[in-house]
Amino acid sequence: MNALQEAEQQLFELTQKVAKLRKDSELTPVKDYMFTDTDGEVSLLDLFGDKEVLFVIHNMGQGCRFCTLWADGLNGFVPHVESQYAFVLVSKDSPQTQRSMSNSRGWRFKMASHNGGDYIKEQAVFAGEANMPGMVCYMRKGGEIFRKNSAAFGPGDEFCSQWNLLSLAGIDEPEWFPQFHYWKRPEVMDDGGENLD
Repeated sequence: MNALQEAEQQLFELTQKVAKLRKDSELTPVKDYMFTDTDGEVSLLDLFGDKEVLFVIHNMGQGCRFCTLWADGLNGFVPHVESQYAFVLVSKDSPQTQRSMSNSRGWRFKMASHNGGDYIKEQAVFAGEANMPGMVCYMRKGGEIFRKNSAAFGPGDEFCSQWNLLSLAGIDEPEWFPQFHYWKRPEVMDDGGENLD
């Protein structure tokens, strides 16, 4: 085995260890926080719907290209996750801004706004990092809500395959930065250039 293969094997083993630690982690009770969506107020308990497990994506909002990249990638998992669990994206943005961003990206997530309030301050993926992107897993037992695990999002993490793909070419964060749109307007538009967004 060469050094790269050995490191990949160690990474695989560490990933298995992390999965076991996550499985064995204890539940922490949390209160039923309030959010807003396009229909009005909605509680954390409401976000479970009829499911017992809820994954909440912490998105920094429409101003973050990295958060957009993560949401774009996770969007493909929505029907798979929702076949058994609840899956919601929250941010500080208003429900109208969230809906506009969601429509422009083709996102299928349920969305809710925490409005920068108590939820994101008290349920951050890392204590003291209120608007850090990541994901939190909650479990419901009757009318009680428990936090199971959380993880932060960042270049090279396990939740965005883009970074692993780029690493095959030896490319890392300083060499590639996500954008909202990749189409660049040419100097001359063959169609005349009318009605461009």
